[in-house]
Amino acid sequence: MKINFRNLTVQVLIGILIGITIGFLFPKFGAELKVLADIFIKLIKMVIAPIIFFTVVIGIGSMGDLKKVGRIGGKALLYFEIISTFALAIGLVIVNIVKPGSGFNTSAAKGGDISTFTQQANESSHGAIEFILGIIPDNVVGALAKGELLPVLFFAVLFGIATASLGSKGKPIISLFETFVEAFFKVVNIIMKFSPIAASGAMAFTIGNFGIGSLFSLGKLMGSVYATMFVFIVFILGAVAKIYGFNILKFIAYIKEEILLVLGTSSSESALPRMMERLENYGCSKSVVGLVVPTGYSFNLDGTAIYLSMAALFIAQAYNVDLTIWHQITLMGILMLTSKGAAGVTGSGFITLAATLSAFPTIPVEGIALLLGVDRFMSEARAITNLIGNGVATVVVSKMENEFHPGKTIHQIGSVVPMKAEEA
Repeated sequence: MKINFRNLTVQVLIGILIGITIGFLFPKFGAELKVLADIFIKLIKMVIAPIIFFTVVIGIGSMGDLKKVGRIGGKALLYFEIISTFALAIGLVIVNIVKPGSGFNTSAAKGGDISTFTQQANESSHGAIEFILGIIPDNVVGALAKGELLPVLFFAVLFGIATASLGSKGKPIISLFETFVEAFFKVVNIIMKFSPIAASGAMAFTIGNFGIGSLFSLGKLMGSVYATMFVFIVFILGAVAKIYGFNILKFIAYIKEEILLVLGTSSSESALPRMMERLENYGCSKSVVGLVVPTGYSFNLDGTAIYLSMAALFIAQAYNVDLTIWHQITLMGILMLTSKGAAGVTGSGFITLAATLSAFPTIPVEGIALLLGVDRFMSEARAITNLIGNGVATVVVSKMENEFHPGKTIHQIGSVVPMKAEEA
């Protein structure tokens, strides 16, 4: 079989393998290559906020029917809440069964500097009132400039509703924004050419900085997290997909390039623009994709929910903190709130964990230092789960709304070949 080295999937895989080799053979040099991944993620973050703003406005504004906007948004949010709750519950159940933190040497926590994370957690209050106030931007331009997704999403929904209410007068705005989105996707295609190099730098940093041997000390937790996310994707999302007439494994194969990109960068945001195009090519309508995907990146982070629940209980087990069932239900309630505020970028889950433990003093917040060495590896698993979860959610909502039209090619994304639903 001939290998197509121009294919982005092949290039990213090669980049990951090269990065692992460099990190293993030249650890000091490999650790310095983190800058390559940082550059790529900054490039992607540069376009995320405006893409979300334009696509949400287009998605809502092009519907024209405000009742339809409310119906789709309501179904999406209800779906997000149900599935995220399943994710949290599965994480809590498995970590209670496996008990990866039992017998852990907590003196290892002294080896990590957690001040950066605890400071960010303290600065980002996750109380209900603070969370709601944080959604409303003080300044729309400032929120766009800072890449604050929830405030941008909030204003985009309002602007989209206002545009839809204008009727025919709003069509020029939608047309202009569609041109902007097309231009931004061209920028994304240019950035994507750098993704194999970024994936290589990220893997070289991880192996070079922590070493392959460092993975074994927390291997039980890592194995539990990966196994839990596998169970969640195959059985929970798989069951949902089957109910709505598509196969989860074939859907995953269809978005393999986006999954590999997330694997290399540990950021589900890095694949957001391509994922939106891919879902449109799959058959989801532009209006549903434009509303559900950006909303899901703030409210449907299934992988982050699983990670938060398992990491919190791991720390409790490591410090011999005995949590009753009521303690765990309370913790789950806090996680249902804090997980909704976690952005899909590298490290956000770690910061959100610090914020969660600050709001739940029964578990020592300094315990997050235990996870410093392997958080990056688990961030890859949660980012991939987030990506797949949001993809499934978009297809489900599209089918609920009869807005699913397979076999219609919307965009060409590098080596992407449009896939018909019957192939799924």
